[in-house]
Amino acid sequence: MMGRDDVAVGVGGDGGISGVGDVRPDVGGYLPLIDQGMTTAGGCRYRQAIPPGRGGRLDVDTNSGVRRGFLPQGPRGYRPLRQPTAQRVMADTLSAGPTTVILLGAHTNLALLLMTRPHLRRNVERVYVSGGAVRAPGNLFTAAAANPAAEFNFFGDPFAAYQVLHSGVPVTMIPLDATNTIPVTEEFYAEFRRRRSTHEAQYCFQSLDEVLARQMRRPGGGHANTGYYMWDSFAAGVALSGMRHGEAGGVNEFAELEYMNITVVTSNEPYGARDGSNPFFDGRATPKFGLQEGGVHSGHVQTGIRDAFCLVPGGNRGRCEDGYTKEVSGPEAVRVHVATRAKPNADKSSPLNREFFKSFLEVLNLPENAGRFNISTQFPHYREILYKPDFRNVSRGKAVIFDMDMSPGDFVSLIYLLKEPREVIDLKAVLVSGNGWANIASIDIVYDVLHMMGRDDVPVGLGNTTSLGNPTLGCKNFYAIPHGSGGFIDSDTLYGLARSLPRSPRRYMSENLDHPERQQPHAYDVWQSIRKQLGPGEKITVLTSGPLTNLANISLSDIDASSVIERVYVVGGHIRDSGHDKGNVFTVPSNRYAEFNMFLDPLAAKTILESSLNITLIPLTVQRKVASFEGILAALEQHTQHTPESRFVHGLISLLQKLQRKQKLYDHMDIFLGEVLGAVYMVQGSNLEPSVKVKPVSIVANTTESTDGQILSRRKSANQLKILYNLNNGVFYNHLANSLANDKQSAVVGSFEEQKAIWSRPQKQFMTNIAKDMK
Repeated sequence: MMGRDDVAVGVGGDGGISGVGDVRPDVGGYLPLIDQGMTTAGGCRYRQAIPPGRGGRLDVDTNSGVRRGFLPQGPRGYRPLRQPTAQRVMADTLSAGPTTVILLGAHTNLALLLMTRPHLRRNVERVYVSGGAVRAPGNLFTAAAANPAAEFNFFGDPFAAYQVLHSGVPVTMIPLDATNTIPVTEEFYAEFRRRRSTHEAQYCFQSLDEVLARQMRRPGGGHANTGYYMWDSFAAGVALSGMRHGEAGGVNEFAELEYMNITVVTSNEPYGARDGSNPFFDGRATPKFGLQEGGVHSGHVQTGIRDAFCLVPGGNRGRCEDGYTKEVSGPEAVRVHVATRAKPNADKSSPLNREFFKSFLEVLNLPENAGRFNISTQFPHYREILYKPDFRNVSRGKAVIFDMDMSPGDFVSLIYLLKEPREVIDLKAVLVSGNGWANIASIDIVYDVLHMMGRDDVPVGLGNTTSLGNPTLGCKNFYAIPHGSGGFIDSDTLYGLARSLPRSPRRYMSENLDHPERQQPHAYDVWQSIRKQLGPGEKITVLTSGPLTNLANISLSDIDASSVIERVYVVGGHIRDSGHDKGNVFTVPSNRYAEFNMFLDPLAAKTILESSLNITLIPLTVQRKVASFEGILAALEQHTQHTPESRFVHGLISLLQKLQRKQKLYDHMDIFLGEVLGAVYMVQGSNLEPSVKVKPVSIVANTTESTDGQILSRRKSANQLKILYNLNNGVFYNHLANSLANDKQSAVVGSFEEQKAIWSRPQKQFMTNIAKDMK
């Protein structure tokens, strides 16, 4: 949008830190330094303080829906194994000469760079840090009962922040002490609403407006009392003023600053306790990174937001200080330039009470270096059109709800279901899990696939972000999915292919009391809506391919749900009987027999698989029989005619195969191929020449990570499951390929490139053609 496709973007990396503290190249910074091992999978010691769903990461990852609705789509995007890493981009930039660093988050990336490339410290002119709380209380609103002192950015990785401040590079910090003095006022909001002459000003205002609309739910709300402050944007302003006028003796236009002697608290006294909370010391003869035995890093390290060590009985303010930017004297003290308050506007007649507010609106509205376009002006004939087929004279087949966790196999399954004739499959809704292979914000990719296939009539329900019976802040079992290559960074972008899909007018929208009709529906709300639409005697078939969290929550909340569920097809599970086959939870070596979908929410699996529902299990054993890249690709390639959806699936599966061959981190790619079997078996049934057995089973839940999610075959168990054990592989491959290549019920808009062409010409003739196709 800003015409700066020349700016390098670094993200991730898959290097690790060995047990003795050797830092390998290109560590991704996904985990705090204290928990970083040799993989990108791991727990959420500090990260759990940030809510993962609404009001937290979901709203940030989507910018409350504003990002998809406003920003244009540029030529660059994430590509697996091609994306420049954070360490590479920083090293290249600093190697080119003196550089200012502005930190608007956790310090992990910069700390790793300074630790591994100390020679580059001389090129760091200054680091401007947004965060910390020196003489002000912390802001961990989810964890104040354990830690009232820390601020979120420093709490995200206290040891990394310590490394940055103690590295010897000059640091200016813009803590809560200063940002607490620049709240968003009603007058600023009104002036901002009035002054939006550039695309960037419009985008920033819409972003702020969505936040404030959510905040208005609070008692006594309104734009004058939102609890929202100009945190990072104010820090950027202070940094730019400091760069213009200099720190030594220069006057900052926007903030009053003073030098303070501070440090970052990384552990809590008593030091040297070795109580199992501190991986730098616990179980080690020699502390990691050569840290001092009994030193400031050797105490108790906060393990979570409900750490018993940190809680004070009978109080609501804890005693832990991890991440606290504390004033000290002695050898631990570092001289830091600290902003203490925002300067008032010198113009007393202005409605803007802070000098920064005045500059902020002036700069955003400057015609120089202004944004070129947003998504609606990027193309001369841009339109948001919902494609809904006309099924009035079409008989309806089996009513189906698809519950998915948005892995690549799930998207192939969704496209396959959308290809099946309405007389066979009547896809009523899609539910998405927030505790599976993709972060919940990936729901926008589901909307894009539905839009591509002309099915904007299908509702999408948002599931929970944590497993059954666990608090909303946490990552129980969810930690087993890698953050880096082969994990979230790939699933959340559909391995870089999501941007090739046409953009749907539908997208995740956050809660907004001004427009409740726009709000993203919850999975349970969608279930209730579909249930009300059922005709007399009509029942629902459920296909699940992910953790069973959504279905378990539905069955527990709707006591009569089983009366309208005809059958449930469950993709997942591994039957531990006399065989020697292992499960697939490769990131938890101690658990040899669980399968991911069951491991991610064992209690939900137990709730559903040991219920009275009519269940057919498609376990790991039979999935592995069809998980052949060669088999699926050969079947797709035998067709001379291709549809947009068959080309997309072929491209996705080919990419997974190439990644598996190229990089060990992608060894598990074939587990996603077997997931497609659930959809095909649900539709084809006996045509696949299946072998089905009935077995009594029980599910292990809420025990230890070494046994959670395992399915045991027990004769004494009263629960009987139908289990698919075998089928004709060739029939499966051919049917999947034939369905995808069939030009009936094919994509309405096959790709973003096709959508761009549509938006570049008048709409009248195109809409006439679409109307014919939809009929």
